[in-house]
Amino acid sequence: MKTLLAFALTVIAATLCTVPLSAEEHEKKINRADLPPAVEKTVAAQTQGATIRGFNEEQENGKTYFEAELTVNGHSKDILIDPTGAVVEIEEQVEFASLPAAVQSGLQTKAGSGKLGKVESITKHDKIVAYEAKVMTNGKRSEVQVGPDGKPLDHEE
Repeated sequence: MKTLLAFALTVIAATLCTVPLSAEEHEKKINRADLPPAVEKTVAAQTQGATIRGFNEEQENGKTYFEAELTVNGHSKDILIDPTGAVVEIEEQVEFASLPAAVQSGLQTKAGSGKLGKVESITKHDKIVAYEAKVMTNGKRSEVQVGPDGKPLDHEE
């Protein structure tokens, strides 16, 4: 009986070790007081006039980043900041109708028969590099991205 239990626990442990971690497992909620001083300085500058919804510490490709989740003029805006205080990426909600026709068409094409939801611009180095939309297809959620010209990307941003 002990051997069977030990075997079962070994199988469970091995299974858990091979399950890929999801994005949620790479980030944790933190308080503003937990931000490094350089990040706090950037947050103070970037959040003027915004409502702060929260902060996360994220691990991506072995690097630590800090995310400020904001609401600005009724829409979401998330700012990813490196430990030195440099802004790495901004994801900001945009109205689908305000997008150039090529971007609207590109997102709809990538969504296929799915229903487009929230759309965000993705900005890096002060330049929009992509648009990302949430998609609902047969009860399943996914995301699609296109470049600022509405064309498919070589890689996801």
